[in-house]
Amino acid sequence: MNLVYFLGLIFQAALVFTASTLLFDILHFFLHKWENSRFALLREFSRWHDVHHKFLDKEMKVNPSWAKANLWCHLVPEFIVSILGTMVFVMWFDWIAVLFVALIHTGLFALRVKDNGRDINHTDMDRLNGQRGFVFVTPTYHALHHVHPHQFFSSFLSLFDVLFGTNCPIKGRRFLVTGASGAYGQALTQRLEKLGAIIETAKFGEDYEIDHYDRLGEKLQKADVLVLAHGAKTDECWTANYTSFVDLIEKFRVIGKDRLTPPEIWAVGSEIELHGDMGIEALKPYAASKRAFAARAREFYTSPDLTYRHIVPAAFTSRMGKGLMSADVAAALSLFLIKRGFTYVPVTYTTLAVWNYIRFRFIPWPKSVRKAPIISNKSA
Repeated sequence: MNLVYFLGLIFQAALVFTASTLLFDILHFFLHKWENSRFALLREFSRWHDVHHKFLDKEMKVNPSWAKANLWCHLVPEFIVSILGTMVFVMWFDWIAVLFVALIHTGLFALRVKDNGRDINHTDMDRLNGQRGFVFVTPTYHALHHVHPHQFFSSFLSLFDVLFGTNCPIKGRRFLVTGASGAYGQALTQRLEKLGAIIETAKFGEDYEIDHYDRLGEKLQKADVLVLAHGAKTDECWTANYTSFVDLIEKFRVIGKDRLTPPEIWAVGSEIELHGDMGIEALKPYAASKRAFAARAREFYTSPDLTYRHIVPAAFTSRMGKGLMSADVAAALSLFLIKRGFTYVPVTYTTLAVWNYIRFRFIPWPKSVRKAPIISNKSA
Protein backbone atom coordinates (compact mmCIF):
# COMPACT_ATOMS: atom_id res chain seq x y z
CA MET A 1 0.00 0.00 0.00
CA ASN A 2 1.76 3.16 -1.20
CA LEU A 3 1.48 6.53 0.50
CA VAL A 4 -0.72 8.11 -2.18
CA TYR A 5 -3.24 5.26 -1.96
CA PHE A 6 -3.23 5.43 1.85
CA LEU A 7 -3.83 9.20 1.85
CA GLY A 8 -6.58 8.67 -0.71
CA LEU A 9 -8.25 6.17 1.61
CA ILE A 10 -8.10 8.62 4.51
CA PHE A 11 -9.62 11.35 2.35
CA GLN A 12 -12.37 9.04 1.11
CA ALA A 13 -13.12 7.86 4.64
CA ALA A 14 -13.44 11.48 5.80
CA LEU A 15 -15.87 12.20 2.95
CA VAL A 16 -17.91 9.07 3.67
CA PHE A 17 -18.09 9.83 7.40
CA THR A 18 -19.16 13.42 6.72
CA ALA A 19 -21.75 12.37 4.14
CA SER A 20 -23.17 9.59 6.30
CA THR A 21 -23.56 11.93 9.27
CA LEU A 22 -25.27 14.49 7.00
CA LEU A 23 -27.76 11.81 5.92
CA PHE A 24 -28.47 11.12 9.58
CA ASP A 25 -28.91 14.87 10.22
CA ILE A 26 -31.56 14.98 7.50
CA LEU A 27 -33.39 12.04 9.09
CA HIS A 28 -32.96 13.68 12.50
CA PHE A 29 -34.73 16.79 11.21
CA PHE A 30 -37.65 14.73 9.93
CA LEU A 31 -37.95 12.76 13.16
CA HIS A 32 -38.86 16.06 14.82
CA LYS A 33 -40.97 17.19 11.88
CA TRP A 34 -43.02 13.99 11.97
CA GLU A 35 -44.30 14.57 15.50
CA ASN A 36 -47.40 16.18 13.96
CA SER A 37 -47.60 14.01 10.85
CA ARG A 38 -51.00 12.73 9.69
CA PHE A 39 -49.38 9.31 9.23
CA ALA A 40 -49.39 7.15 12.37
CA LEU A 41 -46.16 5.32 11.45
CA LEU A 42 -44.22 8.58 11.10
CA ARG A 43 -45.60 9.85 14.40
CA GLU A 44 -44.47 6.57 15.96
CA PHE A 45 -40.92 7.05 14.64
CA SER A 46 -40.99 10.56 16.12
CA ARG A 47 -42.11 9.15 19.48
CA TRP A 48 -39.17 6.76 19.43
CA HIS A 49 -36.82 9.71 19.04
CA ASP A 50 -38.66 11.60 21.77
CA VAL A 51 -37.50 8.88 24.17
CA HIS A 52 -33.96 10.16 23.60
CA HIS A 53 -35.06 13.64 24.67
CA LYS A 54 -36.59 12.16 27.80
CA PHE A 55 -33.29 10.39 28.51
CA LEU A 56 -31.47 13.75 28.31
CA ASP A 57 -34.03 16.46 29.00
CA LYS A 58 -34.19 20.21 28.34
CA GLU A 59 -32.50 20.91 31.67
CA MET A 60 -29.52 18.81 30.50
CA LYS A 61 -30.12 16.16 33.13
CA VAL A 62 -29.70 12.47 32.32
CA ASN A 63 -32.65 10.37 33.47
CA PRO A 64 -31.32 6.82 34.03
CA SER A 65 -34.86 5.41 34.15
CA TRP A 66 -35.04 6.02 30.39
CA ALA A 67 -31.65 4.40 29.61
CA LYS A 68 -33.04 1.04 28.44
CA ALA A 69 -35.75 2.66 26.32
CA ASN A 70 -33.12 5.03 24.91
CA LEU A 71 -31.03 2.03 23.87
CA TRP A 72 -33.81 0.34 21.88
CA CYS A 73 -35.68 3.40 20.63
CA HIS A 74 -32.71 5.62 19.80
CA LEU A 75 -29.24 4.08 19.95
CA VAL A 76 -30.03 0.90 18.01
CA PRO A 77 -32.05 2.66 15.25
CA GLU A 78 -29.39 5.38 15.03
CA PHE A 79 -26.68 2.75 14.63
CA ILE A 80 -28.62 0.87 11.94
CA VAL A 81 -29.27 4.08 10.00
CA SER A 82 -25.60 5.09 10.33
CA ILE A 83 -24.40 1.73 9.00
CA LEU A 84 -26.87 1.70 6.11
CA GLY A 85 -26.06 5.34 5.33
CA THR A 86 -22.38 4.41 5.27
CA MET A 87 -22.56 1.20 3.24
CA VAL A 88 -24.44 2.88 0.39
CA PHE A 89 -21.25 4.77 -0.44
CA VAL A 90 -19.49 1.55 -1.43
CA MET A 91 -20.94 2.23 -4.90
CA TRP A 92 -18.69 5.30 -5.27
CA PHE A 93 -15.79 4.88 -2.84
CA ASP A 94 -13.15 2.28 -2.07
CA TRP A 95 -14.70 -0.46 0.06
CA ILE A 96 -11.82 -0.26 2.55
CA ALA A 97 -12.62 3.41 3.28
CA VAL A 98 -16.31 2.58 3.66
CA LEU A 99 -15.54 -0.34 5.97
CA PHE A 100 -13.29 1.87 8.08
CA VAL A 101 -16.13 4.36 8.61
CA ALA A 102 -18.54 1.54 9.43
CA LEU A 103 -16.09 0.33 12.08
CA ILE A 104 -15.93 3.85 13.55
CA HIS A 105 -19.74 3.94 13.84
CA THR A 106 -19.67 0.46 15.40
CA GLY A 107 -17.06 1.48 17.95
CA LEU A 108 -18.97 4.61 18.92
CA PHE A 109 -22.16 2.58 19.29
CA ALA A 110 -20.40 0.02 21.51
CA LEU A 111 -19.04 2.76 23.78
CA ARG A 112 -22.49 4.33 24.14
CA VAL A 113 -24.06 0.97 24.99
CA LYS A 114 -21.30 0.30 27.52
CA ASP A 115 -21.94 3.67 29.22
CA ASN A 116 -25.76 3.33 29.17
CA GLY A 117 -26.21 6.01 26.53
CA ARG A 118 -23.83 8.55 28.03
CA ASP A 119 -21.00 10.09 26.04
CA ILE A 120 -19.31 13.47 25.70
CA ASN A 121 -22.50 14.90 24.14
CA HIS A 122 -24.93 13.20 26.49
CA THR A 123 -24.12 13.94 30.09
CA ASP A 124 -25.37 16.14 32.91
CA MET A 125 -24.54 19.81 32.43
CA ASP A 126 -25.15 22.69 34.83
CA ARG A 127 -23.94 25.44 32.53
CA LEU A 128 -23.35 25.53 28.78
CA ASN A 129 -20.37 27.31 27.27
CA GLY A 130 -21.08 30.50 25.35
CA GLN A 131 -18.53 29.33 22.78
CA ARG A 132 -20.61 26.68 21.03
CA GLY A 133 -18.41 26.17 17.97
CA PHE A 134 -19.31 26.67 14.33
CA VAL A 135 -17.73 24.15 11.95
CA PHE A 136 -17.70 21.12 14.24
CA VAL A 137 -20.44 20.05 16.62
CA THR A 138 -19.19 20.45 20.19
CA PRO A 139 -20.84 19.11 23.38
CA THR A 140 -22.34 22.58 23.95
CA TYR A 141 -23.63 22.67 20.38
CA HIS A 142 -25.42 19.34 20.74
CA ALA A 143 -26.65 20.27 24.21
CA LEU A 144 -28.44 23.20 22.60
CA HIS A 145 -30.43 20.72 20.52
CA HIS A 146 -31.73 19.16 23.72
CA VAL A 147 -32.56 22.62 25.10
CA HIS A 148 -34.13 23.71 21.78
CA PRO A 149 -35.29 20.46 20.11
CA HIS A 150 -36.29 22.12 16.82
CA GLN A 151 -32.86 23.64 16.24
CA PHE A 152 -29.24 22.41 16.10
CA PHE A 153 -29.81 19.13 14.23
CA SER A 154 -26.21 18.63 13.08
CA SER A 155 -24.25 15.76 14.61
CA PHE A 156 -20.65 16.11 13.36
CA LEU A 157 -20.30 19.13 11.08
CA SER A 158 -22.74 22.02 11.34
CA LEU A 159 -23.42 21.78 7.59
CA PHE A 160 -27.12 20.87 7.86
CA ASP A 161 -27.89 23.76 10.22
CA VAL A 162 -25.91 26.21 8.09
CA LEU A 163 -27.73 25.14 4.93
CA PHE A 164 -31.22 25.18 6.41
CA GLY A 165 -30.97 27.98 8.98
CA THR A 166 -31.57 25.88 12.08
CA ASN A 167 -28.67 27.25 14.10
CA CYS A 168 -30.42 29.90 16.20
CA PRO A 169 -33.77 29.52 18.00
CA ILE A 170 -36.04 32.55 17.61
CA LYS A 171 -39.65 31.40 17.97
CA GLY A 172 -40.88 31.75 21.55
CA ARG A 173 -37.73 33.45 22.84
CA ARG A 174 -37.83 36.85 24.53
CA PHE A 175 -35.85 39.61 22.82
CA LEU A 176 -35.15 42.90 24.60
CA VAL A 177 -34.33 45.48 21.92
CA THR A 178 -32.82 48.94 22.34
CA GLY A 179 -33.11 51.37 19.45
CA ALA A 180 -36.34 49.71 18.34
CA SER A 181 -37.67 53.01 17.00
CA GLY A 182 -34.63 53.46 14.74
CA ALA A 183 -34.60 52.25 11.15
CA TYR A 184 -32.59 49.06 11.74
CA GLY A 185 -34.10 48.27 15.15
CA GLN A 186 -37.62 48.67 13.82
CA ALA A 187 -36.95 46.50 10.78
CA LEU A 188 -35.28 43.83 12.90
CA THR A 189 -38.08 43.68 15.50
CA GLN A 190 -40.71 43.37 12.77
CA ARG A 191 -38.87 40.45 11.22
CA LEU A 192 -38.27 38.81 14.60
CA GLU A 193 -41.99 39.06 15.42
CA LYS A 194 -42.84 37.37 12.11
CA LEU A 195 -40.55 34.52 13.16
CA GLY A 196 -42.42 34.13 16.46
CA ALA A 197 -40.15 36.07 18.80
CA ILE A 198 -41.55 37.83 21.87
CA ILE A 199 -40.37 41.44 21.70
CA GLU A 200 -39.79 43.88 24.55
CA THR A 201 -38.22 47.28 23.98
CA ALA A 202 -35.94 49.38 26.18
CA LYS A 203 -36.20 53.14 25.76
CA PHE A 204 -33.57 55.58 26.95
CA GLY A 205 -35.03 58.05 29.43
CA GLU A 206 -37.97 55.79 30.14
CA ASP A 207 -36.45 52.39 30.98
CA TYR A 208 -32.86 53.44 31.65
CA GLU A 209 -30.35 56.28 31.75
CA ILE A 210 -26.57 56.17 31.80
CA ASP A 211 -25.44 54.74 35.17
CA HIS A 212 -29.10 54.17 36.10
CA TYR A 213 -30.37 50.80 34.86
CA ASP A 214 -32.53 49.63 37.78
CA ARG A 215 -35.80 50.26 35.93
CA LEU A 216 -34.59 47.87 33.24
CA GLY A 217 -33.93 45.05 35.70
CA GLU A 218 -37.23 43.19 35.26
CA LYS A 219 -37.04 43.28 31.48
CA LEU A 220 -33.45 42.03 31.55
CA GLN A 221 -34.46 39.21 33.92
CA LYS A 222 -37.10 38.04 31.45
CA ALA A 223 -34.98 38.43 28.32
CA ASP A 224 -33.27 35.55 26.52
CA VAL A 225 -31.55 37.83 24.01
CA LEU A 226 -30.45 41.45 24.40
CA VAL A 227 -30.30 43.33 21.09
CA LEU A 228 -28.33 46.60 21.19
CA ALA A 229 -29.44 48.53 18.10
CA HIS A 230 -29.31 52.10 19.39
CA GLY A 231 -26.65 54.59 18.45
CA ALA A 232 -25.76 58.20 17.68
CA LYS A 233 -23.42 60.13 15.39
CA THR A 234 -23.53 63.42 17.29
CA ASP A 235 -21.66 64.59 20.39
CA GLU A 236 -23.78 62.07 22.30
CA CYS A 237 -22.11 59.18 20.50
CA TRP A 238 -19.81 58.09 23.35
CA THR A 239 -22.63 57.36 25.77
CA ALA A 240 -24.79 55.89 23.02
CA ASN A 241 -22.21 53.77 21.19
CA TYR A 242 -19.85 52.77 23.98
CA THR A 243 -20.86 53.41 27.59
CA SER A 244 -24.45 52.19 27.38
CA PHE A 245 -23.46 49.16 25.28
CA VAL A 246 -20.82 48.03 27.77
CA ASP A 247 -22.99 48.77 30.82
CA LEU A 248 -26.00 46.86 29.48
CA ILE A 249 -23.91 43.87 28.42
CA GLU A 250 -22.21 43.66 31.81
CA LYS A 251 -25.53 43.95 33.63
CA PHE A 252 -27.07 41.23 31.45
CA ARG A 253 -24.01 39.03 32.00
CA VAL A 254 -24.47 39.25 35.79
CA ILE A 255 -28.21 38.58 35.55
CA GLY A 256 -27.62 35.49 33.41
CA LYS A 257 -24.66 34.03 35.28
CA ASP A 258 -26.68 31.18 36.82
CA ARG A 259 -28.70 30.27 33.73
CA LEU A 260 -28.21 26.95 31.96
CA THR A 261 -27.60 28.76 28.68
CA PRO A 262 -25.43 31.89 28.78
CA PRO A 263 -27.16 35.21 28.03
CA GLU A 264 -27.14 36.08 24.34
CA ILE A 265 -26.20 39.53 23.02
CA TRP A 266 -26.65 40.95 19.53
CA ALA A 267 -24.73 44.23 19.23
CA VAL A 268 -24.72 46.42 16.13
CA GLY A 269 -21.30 47.69 15.11
CA SER A 270 -20.21 49.44 11.92
CA GLU A 271 -17.75 49.15 9.04
CA ILE A 272 -16.18 52.32 10.42
CA GLU A 273 -14.42 49.95 12.85
CA LEU A 274 -12.14 49.09 9.91
CA HIS A 275 -11.75 52.28 7.89
CA GLY A 276 -12.01 54.84 10.71
CA ASP A 277 -13.03 58.46 10.21
CA MET A 278 -11.11 58.78 6.88
CA GLY A 279 -10.00 62.27 7.93
CA ILE A 280 -13.57 63.59 8.11
CA GLU A 281 -13.75 65.81 11.17
CA ALA A 282 -17.48 65.25 11.74
CA LEU A 283 -16.97 61.47 11.89
CA LYS A 284 -14.14 61.46 14.43
CA PRO A 285 -16.21 61.11 17.64
CA TYR A 286 -18.48 58.50 16.02
CA ALA A 287 -15.57 56.48 14.65
CA ALA A 288 -13.68 56.66 17.95
CA SER A 289 -16.69 55.46 19.96
CA LYS A 290 -17.47 52.60 17.57
CA ARG A 291 -13.84 51.45 17.43
CA ALA A 292 -13.51 51.64 21.21
CA PHE A 293 -16.55 49.41 21.60
CA ALA A 294 -15.24 46.96 18.98
CA ALA A 295 -12.01 46.70 20.97
CA ARG A 296 -14.00 45.97 24.14
CA ALA A 297 -16.37 43.62 22.30
CA ARG A 298 -13.54 41.21 21.50
CA GLU A 299 -13.64 40.08 25.13
CA PHE A 300 -17.41 39.61 24.96
CA TYR A 301 -17.03 37.65 21.72
CA THR A 302 -14.64 35.13 23.25
CA SER A 303 -16.21 34.92 26.72
CA PRO A 304 -17.61 31.54 27.83
CA ASP A 305 -20.17 33.48 29.88
CA LEU A 306 -21.89 34.99 26.84
CA THR A 307 -23.09 34.13 23.38
CA TYR A 308 -22.14 37.39 21.72
CA ARG A 309 -22.98 38.30 18.11
CA HIS A 310 -21.25 41.29 16.54
CA ILE A 311 -23.34 42.63 13.65
CA VAL A 312 -21.38 44.82 11.23
CA PRO A 313 -23.60 46.46 8.61
CA ALA A 314 -22.50 48.63 5.73
CA ALA A 315 -24.24 52.00 5.51
CA PHE A 316 -28.02 51.69 5.30
CA THR A 317 -30.64 54.39 5.03
CA SER A 318 -31.69 55.80 8.40
CA ARG A 319 -32.04 59.09 10.26
CA MET A 320 -28.25 59.16 10.45
CA GLY A 321 -27.96 59.35 6.65
CA LYS A 322 -28.48 57.54 3.36
CA GLY A 323 -26.99 54.20 2.39
CA LEU A 324 -27.02 51.86 -0.58
CA MET A 325 -29.38 49.43 1.17
CA SER A 326 -32.49 49.84 3.26
CA ALA A 327 -32.61 49.05 6.96
CA ASP A 328 -35.01 46.21 6.16
CA VAL A 329 -32.50 44.61 3.80
CA ALA A 330 -29.81 44.97 6.48
CA ALA A 331 -32.11 43.31 9.04
CA ALA A 332 -33.02 40.50 6.63
CA LEU A 333 -29.37 39.76 5.85
CA SER A 334 -28.50 39.87 9.55
CA LEU A 335 -31.13 37.26 10.39
CA PHE A 336 -30.17 35.10 7.41
CA LEU A 337 -26.63 34.81 8.77
CA ILE A 338 -27.59 34.60 12.44
CA LYS A 339 -29.98 31.71 11.76
CA ARG A 340 -27.00 29.93 10.21
CA GLY A 341 -24.87 30.30 13.31
CA PHE A 342 -22.76 33.34 12.51
CA THR A 343 -21.55 35.14 15.61
CA TYR A 344 -19.63 37.70 13.59
CA VAL A 345 -22.28 38.95 11.17
CA PRO A 346 -20.98 40.87 8.12
CA VAL A 347 -23.95 42.64 6.51
CA THR A 348 -22.13 44.24 3.63
CA TYR A 349 -22.10 45.21 -0.02
CA THR A 350 -18.58 46.66 0.24
CA THR A 351 -16.84 43.52 1.68
CA LEU A 352 -15.30 45.80 4.34
CA ALA A 353 -17.21 44.03 7.11
CA VAL A 354 -15.71 40.72 5.94
CA TRP A 355 -12.18 42.10 6.11
CA ASN A 356 -13.01 43.71 9.43
CA TYR A 357 -13.34 40.22 10.95
CA ILE A 358 -9.53 39.96 10.93
CA ARG A 359 -9.29 43.39 12.57
CA PHE A 360 -11.98 42.53 15.10
CA ARG A 361 -10.61 39.13 16.13
CA PHE A 362 -6.88 39.10 15.73
CA ILE A 363 -5.13 42.47 15.38
CA PRO A 364 -4.38 44.22 18.70
CA TRP A 365 -6.05 47.60 19.03
CA PRO A 366 -3.77 50.57 19.86
CA LYS A 367 -4.02 51.84 23.42
CA SER A 368 -5.30 55.12 22.01
CA VAL A 369 -8.40 53.23 20.84
CA ARG A 370 -8.83 50.91 23.81
CA LYS A 371 -8.44 53.69 26.36
CA ALA A 372 -10.03 56.55 24.46
CA PRO A 373 -11.57 59.18 26.75
CA ILE A 374 -15.32 58.88 27.18
CA ILE A 375 -17.24 62.12 26.92
CA SER A 376 -19.88 62.38 29.62
CA ASN A 377 -23.33 62.72 28.08
CA LYS A 378 -26.91 62.07 29.03
CA SER A 379 -28.20 60.33 25.93
CA ALA A 380 -28.14 56.87 24.42
